[in-house]
Amino acid sequence: MDWLKTFVRRIPDFPGPGVVFMDLTPLLGDARALRSSGEALAAPFADAGVTRVAGIEARGFMFGTLVARELGAGFVPLRKPGKLPAATESVGYTLEYGEASLEIHRDGFAPGERVLLVDDVLATGGTACAALQLIARLGGQVAGFACLLEIAALGGRARLPVDTRVHTVLRA
Repeated sequence: MDWLKTFVRRIPDFPGPGVVFMDLTPLLGDARALRSSGEALAAPFADAGVTRVAGIEARGFMFGTLVARELGAGFVPLRKPGKLPAATESVGYTLEYGEASLEIHRDGFAPGERVLLVDDVLATGGTACAALQLIARLGGQVAGFACLLEIAALGGRARLPVDTRVHTVLRA
């Protein structure tokens, strides 16, 4: 799958000085790369009994729905505060550049359902940890965490719970 790396554009100093943003929009614009990404994210979880895929706003929505389709599962959005209309559960967390929080509908899945978390990039791991915490808080059985690109130097994988099955398609 290393050929997918050719679709990752590096944008220096975005969103701020010293940050190199990994832009996946070229990948999203290529039909073959997009299809292959969804297949590669889903493949390790084909026999994991996943009934729901949770995707982190916003790019996790795109990849999460692809994975849900591949696995024949439903999709649950994890959103920024105030974006979901029904009763929610939320969690706050620290980013490398500030504070943030995520919300999920309380009825997004039934307790005991197998939930796979999907996002585009694993960087420092703060957002993924918060999302996993929300899934567990609502009684979901975490099937794992899948993301397209892991920025290994930022150490996000080490912040995830030890028992979390982690799958990344690309590493930078």
